[in-house]
Amino acid sequence: MYQQPTLINSPQTKTAFLPKMQQFRAAGSMEEFTFFSLKPKKQLKEIKRVLIPEKKKFIFKYGYKFNLKDRCVVCGMHHTWEATDYLRPPIPLDNVTRGRPLRGTYCQKHAGIHKQMEMLQQQILADEHGLDFKAFIPKAKVPQMFNSSPITTLSKKDILSLTSTGWLITPPVVNDNEGEKAEVIRLIAEIEINTARLNSIILNNRSGE
Repeated sequence: MYQQPTLINSPQTKTAFLPKMQQFRAAGSMEEFTFFSLKPKKQLKEIKRVLIPEKKKFIFKYGYKFNLKDRCVVCGMHHTWEATDYLRPPIPLDNVTRGRPLRGTYCQKHAGIHKQMEMLQQQILADEHGLDFKAFIPKAKVPQMFNSSPITTLSKKDILSLTSTGWLITPPVVNDNEGEKAEVIRLIAEIEINTARLNSIILNNRSGE
């Protein structure tokens, strides 16, 4: 007979009744660390306490409990990082931000908390120098053509590139009192446009054969 599985032995259930600091140090899914304090420097101390490597508590009190390859030095969860993973953390240090490097790593949960600590460090550094931290957050670049006003002039390079892709560009209509010099410039521009379009058509036909 089928029995519905229970969540009694799940990591979330096991850590639900632990103190807040132990909940964030325990293994589990990724979540944002919530601070007790409102001051950034005190927040940095709190988040360091979460990421401090777990020490041995029994016979051998010296050393770290999970200082093994592909094991999280905080909770002991096994995790193998890909070289291209954007969340891949740096090598853990025994004092989080300084000290000697360890053989272990961080799991996904504590790697996310480590990224949160790095952002907090940058915010503190910006505040110390009187800078606005939000100004250093990268913003999506908008193409220049969407920022500029309507295009009223085109360079020779722009005209050739547009006509080669199929655009039909005609010079503006001039007044009846057009001088000979202006007429010569207009005719030369028309010849260049037509030549560029003709070359484009010939190349397309040759590539299609």
